[in-house]
Amino acid sequence: MTEVSTGLAAVRHRVEAAAERAGRHSQAITLVAVSKGQPPASVKAAYDDGQRDFGESRAQELLGKAPQLPDDIRWHFVGSLQRNKAAKLRGTVCMLHSLDSEELGVAWLKGPGKAPPALLEINLGGEEHKAGVEPAVSEETAEQLISLGVDLRGVMTVPPLGKDPRACFEDLIELSQRLQARWPQLREVSAGMSDDFEVAIEAGATMVRIGRAIFGPRKEGLRDGNLA
Repeated sequence: MTEVSTGLAAVRHRVEAAAERAGRHSQAITLVAVSKGQPPASVKAAYDDGQRDFGESRAQELLGKAPQLPDDIRWHFVGSLQRNKAAKLRGTVCMLHSLDSEELGVAWLKGPGKAPPALLEINLGGEEHKAGVEPAVSEETAEQLISLGVDLRGVMTVPPLGKDPRACFEDLIELSQRLQARWPQLREVSAGMSDDFEVAIEAGATMVRIGRAIFGPRKEGLRDGNLA
């Protein structure tokens, strides 16, 4: 087995165990393998082991990497997206995890065909340097985006550094449930990364975004799908 295969198998086992502890089915949880900073060969190794959902957080890297890999990969964009890059990504990704403003929603809708679905990014810690809307305005922002025509499917967060991730994820689930009471289609909860995904699953996450635990450290110099 390759290093990637070993990492992926271990993460899958941990996802299943966390789901079992929470009385959930692991099939209800989407494992997004975050391949930022990884060469196409590492992505292909995970693909060959049955992984189909992959995440990237840099538009240039995703657009350079995707053409080198099988076209049935489901690409998720999980990083902050500049409005001027939205149109370039629309035809490649299956979901945008980081929609955080009406302005970005407008940009996401521009272009031919139907825009892929999106998640509303929530800044639970009120961190000034971090993207996402504050919980207090999440319902208002969701209403604006849905009114625009965005296919909103749920919420996403990155826990504040130094804070208990379990409390953070539980707050996100509570917020998600409030939004679902008004818009039942907002059922996806993208939360949890390499250090805390099991806690996120136990809290109720439906998607986890895992990079290092699968692929190991990022490869320096990767920007457009090739190692510089």
